[in-house]
Amino acid sequence: MEATRTRGTFYQVIKGKLYREKDCMFPTRCAGIEHFLLKIIGNLSDMDLIINTRDYPQSSEYFGNAMPVFSFSKTPQYYDIMYPAWAFWEGGPAISLYPRGLGRWDQHRKSLNKASLKVLWEQKESKGFFRGSRTSSERDSLILLSRNKPHLVDAQYTKNQAWKSNEDTLHAAPASEVSLESHCTYKYLFNYRGVAASFRHKHLFLCRSLVFHVGDEWMEFYYYAMKPWIHYIPVPKNADLKELEDLIGFARNNDDLSKRIAHRGRDFIWNNLGMLDISYFWKQLLTSYSKLLTYKPVLKKDLVNIKKEQ
Repeated sequence: MEATRTRGTFYQVIKGKLYREKDCMFPTRCAGIEHFLLKIIGNLSDMDLIINTRDYPQSSEYFGNAMPVFSFSKTPQYYDIMYPAWAFWEGGPAISLYPRGLGRWDQHRKSLNKASLKVLWEQKESKGFFRGSRTSSERDSLILLSRNKPHLVDAQYTKNQAWKSNEDTLHAAPASEVSLESHCTYKYLFNYRGVAASFRHKHLFLCRSLVFHVGDEWMEFYYYAMKPWIHYIPVPKNADLKELEDLIGFARNNDDLSKRIAHRGRDFIWNNLGMLDISYFWKQLLTSYSKLLTYKPVLKKDLVNIKKEQ
């Protein structure tokens, strides 16, 4: 456990109380995690925890032995234990529309459900849609298809913190950011990974639109339960313009099937990712983890007690 401490933020659960090392690399991310830990703290055994708040997982099969570190996202090459991301409460990506960061999943569930009910499937625009920054070149093909065939796709790059010139948005002026609710007017929504798994993923499904999920390497804790062609359309991560055009064409030519997949995806997220579900997953995860500890944790003196907000 000591060898793992540099890989994340160190927490202890001792006698029904939560403790953390004084410094947290990303305070809002820690706060998003602690919101859920404090809800279940009375049900937990004593334990030590290393919770990674970086975007990238920490325990690779290519570098040393497996380490007991928790991360929100990983690929199959990592041993990290996946937990529900901090952004279910706070600390998600900050953009102009969400300056405090994407969070409060409970509120987004309500607003997206309301927005989705305003636009029936038959009223949605039959084209693909994407807005986001160029964090990965995997997104380029969709942007280029949009420029070549705008009747099929509306996909444009926005600025991020690293933006310096139009070269960073594939030689075009950056587009304005678009609210999550505005996505609901389109039938086909594209989800791409960022540095790790995409924070927008679960939000898109609540539009009752058909999600085109690109790539299958980066995972969050709930992805395993979602099935391609049942809940979403799978897209190869390096799909070229022709492949993307063909997939959109398939969806347009099979409208009833597309609608059924869209609604199954929406129902999965709505029925299985409520706030109580997230708390329950945390409880089950840490209960199982605590049973694997081979020692009795002792409270370290340099930690601070994390308490519920009054």
